[in-house]
Amino acid sequence: MPYIILFMPIVEAEAELFADDPLEALGREIRQLRRARELTLADLADSSGLSLSFLSKIERGVSKPSLTSLQDIAEALDVQVGWFFNNVDAAPTEEQPFVVRSHRRRRLTYSGMAGTDYLGFEDHLLSASLDGQLALGQSRYAPGGSTGDDLQVHEGEEAGLIIEGTIELTVDGATFVLDAGDSFSFPGDLPHRYENTSAHDAVLVWANSPLSLRRK
Repeated sequence: MPYIILFMPIVEAEAELFADDPLEALGREIRQLRRARELTLADLADSSGLSLSFLSKIERGVSKPSLTSLQDIAEALDVQVGWFFNNVDAAPTEEQPFVVRSHRRRRLTYSGMAGTDYLGFEDHLLSASLDGQLALGQSRYAPGGSTGDDLQVHEGEEAGLIIEGTIELTVDGATFVLDAGDSFSFPGDLPHRYENTSAHDAVLVWANSPLSLRRK
């Protein structure tokens, strides 16, 4: 990202913040995902069966959860345990707040689903974290893949660019056929859906502000 060079002193300062021990890194990953799900600590305590005070200590990096407890947290947040680690130790500390290498992308899940394979598409997070107001991601749709037969709505705004193939975008009652190089943007509260009606894979890069992985 260009601003890494423009704000090098900030990069160095941020790198120090992210050069923490594994417990702090684990707690940060749990906290970011919980907030993106729009869950409070009390919500997570209810769904995981763990105490609120214990979860607070985990998020602050001062308690070590057992593998069983970590699995309970992962299930409550609808991810695999591996989400919380994501090869983060292999990434240089100066990159962790800002850069996601292609082999370290994390797959997103939504609304209590273990995945979106049954819909014929998958989303991967391109943003370095879930902590900001803007999220960048990439979706790949197999032929016939879609976001579902129903329309979805969410807060904020959505925009994207078709990288490969053809996507049929329906928004606010209108349907548009978008090819590679075409882009779009619209308020998230307008009913919308995506579908790949072609015989080839389609790939788009999208941006949402703010990101929400909340349960419907």
